[in-house]
Amino acid sequence: MPTEPVAAPDPTAVRTALWRALHVEADAPPHVFDDRLGLQLAAPEAGWQQRPDMSAFTRPFRASILARARFVEDLVAEQATRGIAQYVILGAGLDTFVQRRPELAARLKVYEIDQPGPQAWKRQRLAALGWGMAPNLRLVPVDFEAGDAWWERLAAAGFDAGRPALVASTGVSMYLTRDAIMATLRRVAALAPGSTLVMSFMLPIELLDPEVRPGVERAAAGARASGTPFISFFTPPEMLALAREAGFAAVQHVPAAELARRYFAGRADGLRPPDNSEELLVATA
Repeated sequence: MPTEPVAAPDPTAVRTALWRALHVEADAPPHVFDDRLGLQLAAPEAGWQQRPDMSAFTRPFRASILARARFVEDLVAEQATRGIAQYVILGAGLDTFVQRRPELAARLKVYEIDQPGPQAWKRQRLAALGWGMAPNLRLVPVDFEAGDAWWERLAAAGFDAGRPALVASTGVSMYLTRDAIMATLRRVAALAPGSTLVMSFMLPIELLDPEVRPGVERAAAGARASGTPFISFFTPPEMLALAREAGFAAVQHVPAAELARRYFAGRADGLRPPDNSEELLVATA
């Protein structure tokens, strides 16, 4: 049986893991999200804290990453208490949910979907760190560029479409076309009743708060230069309308400002995600 070619993880996935670790290293407690295992997976060079994308300039974006991660895992815990037993992570990158939260993860079958090369790299790193593969974890390689259908790969990995699931897609939609996003929405909306999608989306740059607009423009330029340009931006009404059109029974917009109130209120260090930036859609089938 041929082995999957190994490729380094996407730079965005590495940056996300490092921002999550930097929060624990550099920001005062209480920590919004505690993930030091992603740092071990990434194994960056010494002095990674001095990388330009770890500078104080990127602090609001670090807070945004933390906010969405905390929200998603709070939702996972809530859904698990309701009996949801399947959790799908689209574009999993260096996610460490299964390794960090084994007691919660043990109540679920967790499916991580990502490109084959980076996922093969992650499998190797899990083995090298002695973590191995948890019995309830499935790494589902999907070659999106070759036109693979993620839901077909997911079913082949043991996913039960007849039972409800929680599907998370964060930090992905801005790289996809509107048609690809709509196809994903329709696919999740057609899952068993009670299934939930949580998806992040980026507001149009002209609607962003002025203090974060230069950072997003810089990130967009970097993404374009690396061959993964930002393609799709949505206002909240547009995203809610797409989700309704896709067939979801209930849709909700969770603003960045709400995440700031929920997780960052009262912090003395001023750490908080910017308002009007990356927002969340929660949609229930």
